[in-house]
Amino acid sequence: MEVFLQNIIGEHFYVIVTRLLVALVLSGIIGFEREWNNHSAGFRTHILVGVGASLMMLLSIFGFLEFLEHYDNVRFDPARIPSYVISGIGFLGAGTIIVYGGTIRGLTTAASIWAVAGIGLVVGAGMYGPAIVATLIILISLVVLNNLERLLPSQRKYTRIEMVVERNIKVHQLVEVAEAYDVNIIAVEVEKMERDLRKIYFKMRNMEGTQLLALFEEISELEGVNNIRQLEK
Repeated sequence: MEVFLQNIIGEHFYVIVTRLLVALVLSGIIGFEREWNNHSAGFRTHILVGVGASLMMLLSIFGFLEFLEHYDNVRFDPARIPSYVISGIGFLGAGTIIVYGGTIRGLTTAASIWAVAGIGLVVGAGMYGPAIVATLIILISLVVLNNLERLLPSQRKYTRIEMVVERNIKVHQLVEVAEAYDVNIIAVEVEKMERDLRKIYFKMRNMEGTQLLALFEEISELEGVNNIRQLEK
């Protein structure tokens, strides 16, 4: 019975299980931060990526040892499978990137998924120290630096608004209203909708709260303006 179990679980079973559990914990910590902030790829996604990458690395290290022992002409390249993991994980990251109007969201989450795959590979190789340090660095980047960036002037530089208007409203009319408030418009985008509606986006230098409310009030009073709102940064 003992020999049977040994054949089933393998010689390196406990090492493999330990590394999978470490990958689960480290990737889960990063995924929890993404889940807490309501991002598209959260707790479960990061765990699956981290554990899956670790499993691929373990397969690369331990999966072909038996062939090496029985066949002299078999060459062992432990980096081959991980290299495909690194290049292939991009499709999952791309799925978290959302382009909404002129705003791109999800880049940080895509990068965290790619980084978690790297952590999984490192843990699979038994490099626990670098994996823990990398996890701490990623968490600092996601939590601490994210709060720090909000304090920088570049993060307060622009305000974006979206307006749903009928075709009788011309872009220059809206620009003239905005310029009356000394607004510096950086970019204008127009998106076609169903029926005779359009979405118009303004990217502007940041405005004070009361000034922005006054601008919203005046634009909303124009005949043909159905909706106006400020987009998240």
